[in-house]
Amino acid sequence: MRPAAAAATATAAALRLRAVAVLSPPPPPAAASRLLASRRVALLLPLRRLCSSAPPHAAAAAADFQPPPRPSPVMDAQFESFRSQLDESSTLRDRIRAVVAEIESASRVATAALLLVHQPVPLADVLGKAKAQVEVIKGLYAQLAGILKECPGQYYRYHGDWRSETQAVVSMLAFMHWLETGGLLMHTEAQEKLGLSSGEFGLDVEDYLTANFDIPVGDACLYLIALIFKPRFVVNRVTAGDYDCPRKVLSFLTDLHASFRMLNLRNDFLRKKFDGMKYDLRRVEEVYYDVKIRGLASAESKQEAS
Repeated sequence: MRPAAAAATATAAALRLRAVAVLSPPPPPAAASRLLASRRVALLLPLRRLCSSAPPHAAAAAADFQPPPRPSPVMDAQFESFRSQLDESSTLRDRIRAVVAEIESASRVATAALLLVHQPVPLADVLGKAKAQVEVIKGLYAQLAGILKECPGQYYRYHGDWRSETQAVVSMLAFMHWLETGGLLMHTEAQEKLGLSSGEFGLDVEDYLTANFDIPVGDACLYLIALIFKPRFVVNRVTAGDYDCPRKVLSFLTDLHASFRMLNLRNDFLRKKFDGMKYDLRRVEEVYYDVKIRGLASAESKQEAS
Protein backbone atom coordinates (compact mmCIF):
# COMPACT_ATOMS: atom_id res chain seq x y z
CA MET A 1 0.00 0.00 0.00
CA ARG A 2 1.25 3.42 -0.82
CA PRO A 3 1.95 5.91 1.97
CA ALA A 4 -0.76 8.26 0.90
CA ALA A 5 -3.31 5.49 0.93
CA ALA A 6 -2.15 4.33 4.40
CA ALA A 7 -2.46 7.85 5.80
CA ALA A 8 -5.92 8.18 4.41
CA THR A 9 -6.96 4.86 5.94
CA ALA A 10 -5.61 5.88 9.39
CA THR A 11 -7.41 9.20 9.23
CA ALA A 12 -10.67 7.53 8.38
CA ALA A 13 -10.27 5.09 11.31
CA ALA A 14 -9.60 7.94 13.73
CA LEU A 15 -12.70 9.77 12.59
CA ARG A 16 -14.81 6.67 13.08
CA LEU A 17 -13.47 6.19 16.64
CA ARG A 18 -14.16 9.83 17.51
CA ALA A 19 -17.69 9.50 16.20
CA VAL A 20 -18.22 6.36 18.26
CA ALA A 21 -16.86 8.09 21.43
CA VAL A 22 -19.17 11.05 20.90
CA LEU A 23 -22.25 9.03 20.13
CA SER A 24 -21.71 6.34 22.81
CA PRO A 25 -23.37 6.93 26.23
CA PRO A 26 -21.20 7.87 29.28
CA PRO A 27 -19.95 4.98 31.42
CA PRO A 28 -21.82 4.15 34.59
CA PRO A 29 -20.61 5.76 37.87
CA ALA A 30 -18.93 2.55 39.06
CA ALA A 31 -16.95 2.20 35.85
CA ALA A 32 -15.94 5.89 36.01
CA SER A 33 -14.74 5.43 39.58
CA ARG A 34 -12.66 2.40 38.62
CA LEU A 35 -11.22 4.35 35.70
CA LEU A 36 -10.24 7.28 37.90
CA ALA A 37 -8.72 4.96 40.47
CA SER A 38 -6.63 3.20 37.84
CA ARG A 39 -5.40 6.54 36.52
CA ARG A 40 -4.54 7.75 40.06
CA VAL A 41 -2.53 4.61 40.70
CA ALA A 42 -0.74 5.04 37.41
CA LEU A 43 0.22 8.60 38.41
CA LEU A 44 1.33 7.81 42.00
CA LEU A 45 3.35 4.73 41.15
CA PRO A 46 6.27 6.67 39.65
CA LEU A 47 6.33 9.00 42.67
CA ARG A 48 6.52 6.06 45.06
CA ARG A 49 9.33 4.57 43.07
CA LEU A 50 11.12 7.94 43.10
CA CYS A 51 10.74 8.28 46.87
CA SER A 52 11.81 4.72 47.55
CA SER A 53 14.95 5.20 45.56
CA ALA A 54 16.60 7.52 48.16
CA PRO A 55 20.31 8.24 47.89
CA PRO A 56 22.58 5.92 49.87
CA HIS A 57 23.91 8.60 52.22
CA ALA A 58 20.37 9.64 53.26
CA ALA A 59 19.49 6.06 54.11
CA ALA A 60 22.68 5.73 56.14
CA ALA A 61 21.92 8.94 58.06
CA ALA A 62 18.41 7.72 58.85
CA ALA A 63 19.83 4.42 60.07
CA ASP A 64 22.41 6.16 62.31
CA PHE A 65 19.89 8.60 63.93
CA GLN A 66 19.36 7.99 67.63
CA PRO A 67 17.28 9.94 70.16
CA PRO A 68 19.24 12.17 72.59
CA PRO A 69 20.38 10.32 75.68
CA ARG A 70 18.69 10.97 79.01
CA PRO A 71 20.67 12.81 81.74
CA SER A 72 22.80 10.64 83.88
CA PRO A 73 21.54 9.66 87.35
CA VAL A 74 24.27 11.80 88.92
CA MET A 75 23.08 14.91 87.06
CA ASP A 76 19.47 14.16 87.94
CA ALA A 77 20.38 13.87 91.60
CA GLN A 78 22.31 17.16 91.54
CA PHE A 79 19.51 19.20 89.98
CA GLU A 80 16.93 17.57 92.20
CA SER A 81 19.02 18.77 95.15
CA PHE A 82 19.14 22.26 93.62
CA ARG A 83 15.37 22.28 93.21
CA SER A 84 14.88 21.28 96.83
CA GLN A 85 17.26 24.00 98.06
CA LEU A 86 15.56 26.70 95.98
CA ASP A 87 12.12 25.65 97.24
CA GLU A 88 13.31 25.76 100.85
CA SER A 89 14.94 29.18 100.31
CA SER A 90 11.76 30.57 98.75
CA THR A 91 9.64 29.30 101.62
CA LEU A 92 12.06 30.75 104.17
CA ARG A 93 12.14 34.10 102.40
CA ASP A 94 8.33 34.27 102.40
CA ARG A 95 8.30 33.71 106.16
CA ILE A 96 10.94 36.42 106.66
CA ARG A 97 9.03 38.91 104.53
CA ALA A 98 5.84 38.27 106.45
CA VAL A 99 7.56 39.21 109.74
CA VAL A 100 9.30 42.19 108.11
CA ALA A 101 5.93 43.50 106.90
CA GLU A 102 4.70 43.50 110.51
CA ILE A 103 7.87 45.31 111.62
CA GLU A 104 7.28 47.99 109.01
CA SER A 105 3.67 48.40 110.09
CA ALA A 106 4.59 48.84 113.77
CA SER A 107 7.39 51.23 112.83
CA ARG A 108 4.97 53.43 110.89
CA VAL A 109 2.65 53.62 113.88
CA ALA A 110 5.53 54.66 116.15
CA THR A 111 6.76 57.19 113.61
CA ALA A 112 3.33 58.77 113.40
CA ALA A 113 3.33 59.16 117.17
CA LEU A 114 6.79 60.76 117.17
CA LEU A 115 5.75 63.31 114.58
CA LEU A 116 3.59 64.88 117.29
CA VAL A 117 6.80 66.27 118.77
CA HIS A 118 6.36 69.18 116.37
CA GLN A 119 3.06 69.99 118.07
CA PRO A 120 2.40 71.27 121.62
CA VAL A 121 1.93 67.75 122.98
CA PRO A 122 3.55 66.59 126.26
CA LEU A 123 6.73 64.66 125.55
CA ALA A 124 5.72 61.87 127.90
CA ASP A 125 2.61 61.16 125.83
CA VAL A 126 4.57 61.15 122.60
CA LEU A 127 7.20 58.75 123.94
CA GLY A 128 4.64 56.53 125.64
CA LYS A 129 2.85 55.68 122.40
CA ALA A 130 6.12 55.10 120.57
CA LYS A 131 7.57 52.86 123.30
CA ALA A 132 4.52 50.61 123.13
CA GLN A 133 5.29 49.94 119.47
CA VAL A 134 8.97 49.40 120.27
CA GLU A 135 8.01 46.44 122.47
CA VAL A 136 5.99 45.01 119.57
CA ILE A 137 8.93 45.46 117.23
CA LYS A 138 11.26 43.78 119.72
CA GLY A 139 9.04 40.70 119.75
CA LEU A 140 8.97 40.63 115.95
CA TYR A 141 12.77 40.72 115.81
CA ALA A 142 12.77 37.74 118.16
CA GLN A 143 10.61 35.88 115.63
CA LEU A 144 12.98 36.90 112.85
CA ALA A 145 15.97 35.64 114.82
CA GLY A 146 14.19 32.32 115.35
CA ILE A 147 13.67 31.93 111.61
CA LEU A 148 17.33 32.71 110.90
CA LYS A 149 18.40 29.97 113.32
CA GLU A 150 17.02 27.44 110.84
CA CYS A 151 19.69 28.46 108.32
CA PRO A 152 22.90 29.16 110.28
CA GLY A 153 25.52 31.14 108.45
CA GLN A 154 23.00 32.64 105.98
CA TYR A 155 22.53 36.03 107.68
CA TYR A 156 23.80 38.16 104.80
CA ARG A 157 21.98 36.04 102.23
CA TYR A 158 18.63 37.29 103.56
CA HIS A 159 19.84 40.53 105.15
CA GLY A 160 18.49 42.66 102.31
CA ASP A 161 14.92 41.59 103.14
CA TRP A 162 14.88 43.56 106.40
CA ARG A 163 17.70 46.09 105.95
CA SER A 164 15.68 49.21 105.12
CA GLU A 165 13.07 48.43 107.80
CA THR A 166 15.83 48.02 110.39
CA GLN A 167 17.35 51.35 109.44
CA ALA A 168 14.00 53.07 109.92
CA VAL A 169 13.54 51.41 113.32
CA VAL A 170 17.03 52.39 114.50
CA SER A 171 16.45 55.95 113.36
CA MET A 172 13.26 56.04 115.38
CA LEU A 173 15.08 54.69 118.44
CA ALA A 174 17.78 57.34 118.05
CA PHE A 175 15.10 59.99 117.93
CA MET A 176 13.52 58.78 121.14
CA HIS A 177 16.89 58.38 122.87
CA TRP A 178 17.88 61.96 122.07
CA LEU A 179 14.57 63.29 123.36
CA GLU A 180 15.14 61.52 126.66
CA THR A 181 18.88 61.97 127.17
CA GLY A 182 20.14 64.52 124.64
CA GLY A 183 22.88 62.10 123.62
CA LEU A 184 23.72 59.60 120.92
CA LEU A 185 22.21 56.11 120.90
CA MET A 186 25.15 53.70 120.88
CA HIS A 187 25.32 50.59 118.74
CA THR A 188 25.11 48.25 121.72
CA GLU A 189 22.17 50.19 123.14
CA ALA A 190 20.30 49.91 119.84
CA GLN A 191 20.87 46.15 119.82
CA GLU A 192 19.64 45.89 123.39
CA LYS A 193 16.47 47.84 122.65
CA LEU A 194 15.69 45.47 119.76
CA GLY A 195 16.63 42.33 121.69
CA LEU A 196 19.47 41.52 119.29
CA SER A 197 22.90 40.11 120.03
CA SER A 198 26.30 40.47 118.43
CA GLY A 199 26.33 36.78 117.50
CA GLU A 200 24.36 35.09 114.75
CA PHE A 201 21.70 37.80 114.46
CA GLY A 202 22.75 41.33 115.32
CA LEU A 203 22.59 44.91 114.13
CA ASP A 204 24.83 45.50 111.13
CA VAL A 205 27.26 48.40 111.58
CA GLU A 206 26.34 49.96 108.23
CA ASP A 207 22.66 49.76 109.14
CA TYR A 208 23.49 51.58 112.36
CA LEU A 209 25.32 54.32 110.46
CA THR A 210 23.06 54.70 107.45
CA ALA A 211 19.67 54.11 109.06
CA ASN A 212 17.21 56.16 107.05
CA PHE A 213 14.11 57.80 108.35
CA ASP A 214 11.24 58.74 106.00
CA ILE A 215 9.50 61.88 107.14
CA PRO A 216 6.28 63.22 105.58
CA VAL A 217 8.03 65.67 103.24
CA GLY A 218 9.91 62.76 101.66
CA ASP A 219 13.32 63.68 103.06
CA ALA A 220 15.65 60.77 103.90
CA CYS A 221 17.93 61.58 106.81
CA LEU A 222 21.07 59.91 108.02
CA TYR A 223 20.39 57.92 111.16
CA LEU A 224 22.64 60.20 113.16
CA ILE A 225 20.73 63.22 111.82
CA ALA A 226 17.29 61.77 112.33
CA LEU A 227 14.12 63.85 112.45
CA ILE A 228 15.02 65.41 115.78
CA PHE A 229 18.18 66.95 114.32
CA LYS A 230 16.63 68.47 111.21
CA PRO A 231 16.27 72.26 111.08
CA ARG A 232 12.50 71.89 110.87
CA PHE A 233 12.41 70.56 114.42
CA VAL A 234 14.63 73.38 115.68
CA VAL A 235 12.45 76.04 114.05
CA ASN A 236 9.27 74.50 115.44
CA ARG A 237 10.72 74.31 118.95
CA VAL A 238 11.79 77.95 118.82
CA THR A 239 8.32 78.90 117.62
CA ALA A 240 6.89 77.04 120.62
CA GLY A 241 9.12 79.07 122.98
CA ASP A 242 11.96 76.56 123.51
CA TYR A 243 14.84 78.95 122.80
CA ASP A 244 17.44 76.59 124.23
CA CYS A 245 16.75 73.86 121.67
CA PRO A 246 19.02 75.33 118.94
CA ARG A 247 21.98 75.30 121.31
CA LYS A 248 21.44 71.64 122.25
CA VAL A 249 21.01 70.49 118.68
CA LEU A 250 23.95 72.56 117.45
CA SER A 251 26.23 71.20 120.16
CA PHE A 252 25.24 67.65 119.36
CA LEU A 253 25.60 68.07 115.59
CA THR A 254 29.01 69.70 115.96
CA ASP A 255 30.36 66.82 118.03
CA LEU A 256 28.77 64.31 115.71
CA HIS A 257 30.24 65.92 112.60
CA ALA A 258 33.69 65.88 114.20
CA SER A 259 33.30 62.18 115.08
CA PHE A 260 32.24 61.27 111.58
CA ARG A 261 35.33 62.89 110.17
CA MET A 262 37.33 60.16 111.87
CA LEU A 263 35.82 57.56 109.53
CA ASN A 264 37.36 56.80 106.15
CA LEU A 265 34.14 57.09 104.18
CA ARG A 266 34.45 56.27 100.51
CA ASN A 267 32.33 57.56 97.67
CA ASP A 268 29.17 55.61 98.50
CA PHE A 269 25.74 56.20 99.96
CA LEU A 270 27.07 56.83 103.46
CA ARG A 271 29.55 59.39 102.16
CA LYS A 272 26.81 61.31 100.34
CA LYS A 273 24.70 61.42 103.48
CA PHE A 274 27.63 62.63 105.52
CA ASP A 275 28.32 65.40 102.99
CA GLY A 276 24.73 66.58 103.41
CA MET A 277 25.22 66.97 107.16
CA LYS A 278 27.06 70.28 106.75
CA TYR A 279 23.97 71.90 105.23
CA ASP A 280 21.80 70.90 108.20
CA LEU A 281 24.54 72.08 110.53
CA ARG A 282 24.66 75.44 108.77
CA ARG A 283 20.90 75.94 108.98
CA VAL A 284 20.88 75.13 112.71
CA GLU A 285 23.70 77.63 113.18
CA GLU A 286 21.57 80.28 111.46
CA VAL A 287 18.63 79.58 113.75
CA TYR A 288 20.87 79.71 116.81
CA TYR A 289 22.36 82.98 115.61
CA ASP A 290 18.91 84.53 115.16
CA VAL A 291 17.92 83.47 118.68
CA LYS A 292 21.07 84.96 120.18
CA ILE A 293 20.93 88.18 118.20
CA ARG A 294 17.41 88.81 119.47
CA GLY A 295 18.41 88.17 123.07
CA LEU A 296 16.21 85.09 123.39
CA ALA A 297 18.96 82.63 124.31
CA SER A 298 18.99 81.18 127.80
CA ALA A 299 21.54 82.13 130.42
CA GLU A 300 23.39 78.88 129.82
CA SER A 301 23.69 79.67 126.13
CA LYS A 302 25.01 83.15 126.90
CA GLN A 303 27.61 81.73 129.28
CA GLU A 304 28.79 79.28 126.62
CA ALA A 305 28.97 82.05 124.07
CA SER A 306 31.03 84.22 126.38
